[in-house]
Amino acid sequence: MNLTKLATACIKAYSAQLAKAYEVENTSEQFAVTGPMETRLKAALLDSSEFLRMITTLDVDQIKGQVVSVGNTGIATGRKAGARFTSGQGVDGNQYELRETDSCAYVDWGTLAVWANAGTEQQFMKLMSENATQRFALDILRVGFNGTSAAANTDPDANPLGQDVNIGWHQLVTTNAPDQIMTDDIYFNPDATGELADGEYKTLDAIVTELRLTLIPEQLRNDPRLVVLVGSDLVAAAQIKLMNQADKPTERVAASQMDKSIGGLRAYTPPFFPGKRLVVTLLSNLHCYTQKGTRSRKSENVEDRKRWEDKYWRYEGYAVEDYEAYAAVDESAMNIGPAPAP
Repeated sequence: MNLTKLATACIKAYSAQLAKAYEVENTSEQFAVTGPMETRLKAALLDSSEFLRMITTLDVDQIKGQVVSVGNTGIATGRKAGARFTSGQGVDGNQYELRETDSCAYVDWGTLAVWANAGTEQQFMKLMSENATQRFALDILRVGFNGTSAAANTDPDANPLGQDVNIGWHQLVTTNAPDQIMTDDIYFNPDATGELADGEYKTLDAIVTELRLTLIPEQLRNDPRLVVLVGSDLVAAAQIKLMNQADKPTERVAASQMDKSIGGLRAYTPPFFPGKRLVVTLLSNLHCYTQKGTRSRKSENVEDRKRWEDKYWRYEGYAVEDYEAYAAVDESAMNIGPAPAP
């Protein structure tokens, strides 16, 4: 399919608008994103994903370095004879490493033609801009939750969740603080009756409570900032049980909202979060860093591939500020159903 006359006019206008915004002559040649536009690009990415706005996203100077502290999890109040009381800020020793990261969001000519015919030129511009920024923003979360390695040549077919793009938060804790990750088999069995077997739980509340009481340190255990990140498979299993038992409209509403709070903690199911993983942590404990001055963009019509491509290159990486403030059941250890007979 060839690019329609209207679509051609729309992408020319989009390219001109992009060039003006970034103060460059031609967006089809890679250009650096610096100064105020670096801030605006970051803001656009954060606006594209509600969950991304909740975690810690920072620009750093170095490719490797010590994790940037954004908060102290210990007590900040006390006294000291003959002097003013002070307490430390953050956790020493945790390191981060950024890696070359290259993103490309494209729109084929057929879709461009549909978008051009669907509304005004401004609506076309909005669709083009949101397609790129949302794809880039969601990939930050996709890799953050699923990344286990950083391959020289990534394979999106073998690793559709970006497992080989970078080392994400869960893998960082697994490698550097393995005691914070439960890897013994756990059985979430909402249909259980009678006495439960070892490692068997009837509710997600019970699993979350055990995680918090056994793996989260005392000074953080009742911190109001603690939340639960829960996989969609676990939420579905719990909701199905509650829905089947509900015989009143109010009970069904309660069942559909059960994932909002688990074990007394606010619960979230983030985009691309593994379906059977369970994590207790602070959202601010999850960090994503980008090296200042490394962002670059390129936006062009690639005739050989019959599509428009938006490209975003930078040095980026992940970090966990306090490993002790991250407690999880690994998805490989989580089973939905009854524990096997002894």
